[in-house]
Amino acid sequence: MDSSNSKFAEKPECGGTPGRMAVTYRVRSDAAAIEARAQAIAVEQSVETPLAAISDETVLREIVGEVQGIRELEAGLFEVRIGLAVETTGFEAGQLLNMLFGNTSMQEDVTLHDAEIPDSMAAHFGGPNVGIAGLRAKCGASGRAFTCAALKPQGLPPKELAALAKQLAAGGIDFIKDDHGLADQAYSPFVDRVRACASAIRQTASYTLYVPNISGSLDVAAAQIALAIKEGVEAVMVEPMILGVSNFHRLVRTFSNVAFFAHPAMAGASRIAPPFLLGKLFRLFGADVTIYPNFGGRFSCTPETCKAIADAARRPWCCFKPCTPSPAGGMTLDRVPEILDFYGPDTMLLIGGSLLSAKRRLSEETAAFLARVARHFEDKTDE
Repeated sequence: MDSSNSKFAEKPECGGTPGRMAVTYRVRSDAAAIEARAQAIAVEQSVETPLAAISDETVLREIVGEVQGIRELEAGLFEVRIGLAVETTGFEAGQLLNMLFGNTSMQEDVTLHDAEIPDSMAAHFGGPNVGIAGLRAKCGASGRAFTCAALKPQGLPPKELAALAKQLAAGGIDFIKDDHGLADQAYSPFVDRVRACASAIRQTASYTLYVPNISGSLDVAAAQIALAIKEGVEAVMVEPMILGVSNFHRLVRTFSNVAFFAHPAMAGASRIAPPFLLGKLFRLFGADVTIYPNFGGRFSCTPETCKAIADAARRPWCCFKPCTPSPAGGMTLDRVPEILDFYGPDTMLLIGGSLLSAKRRLSEETAAFLARVARHFEDKTDE
């Protein structure tokens, strides 16, 4: 389905499309050069040619980027605000990213920090398919955080992955997702893996959902999702920065009853602030769940960054459903209370290796994980 003609673009509460979106960059520069640097970014991200070469007054007036403000954050670091013409995006995910940061992403002194995307522009993209309430309906989780585990390591054949899935499902976990490294390898072909894992889960638990990893070209990815749906799958995972944000967005709009998990692989190479990319843009393009590295795990994210990602994913925005934040990356069972206190119930706890390490006691440890999450919010209600 062409998103430009979708029901989301017709929602009246979003109004008419304004002329510009305000884009914020963080720029390293000395004070004497920052004004010229800001103007150069405005031109680079709009017309990409010297203004002296442009004779069309409409282009000069309406298309060329406008420097709207410069603020020094600390010595040598500035916040630069630039107004870019909405129409240059074509209301298409890849072109939006291109206009926000295409050429300037190759200039190492600049980071894309944020953008105020007008509601009327955002409505063209549609946002999440099911949102938090839809996920709760799919897995039967109410009044608590979601629980999720990952199938790993890659290298296992479908039969062994299905055996792990069966044990996790027996423990009552809400979602079981593929590791993002699982694709269509010879040792675990996509078709065989999805059929084996979906069947094992279906025969074990009525509410546990399997989330296969989708990869490849747009046509291959679409075929994989179609096959997964035939196997009863209601949620899939993609890596938007590998698959491409335009392909991600097209898949979301094509399979409108499917929940999409967005994995952050390659997002760290973008020099885009994580709250904007993982919380805001991924939600704009259709993520129902955004997975990101939590503080205190294997990655160097700060609590402030993690909270900003979660806030961007869940806060009211245009006509969009909220997206579920899923902190991950080396999370351990002993940190469950801490993580729940930090994020609250509208969160998905993704724990992989810490659960899988239980081996023969995997079902029991999974059940204990789920009980710990449920009890945490029951205790809070009783206080």
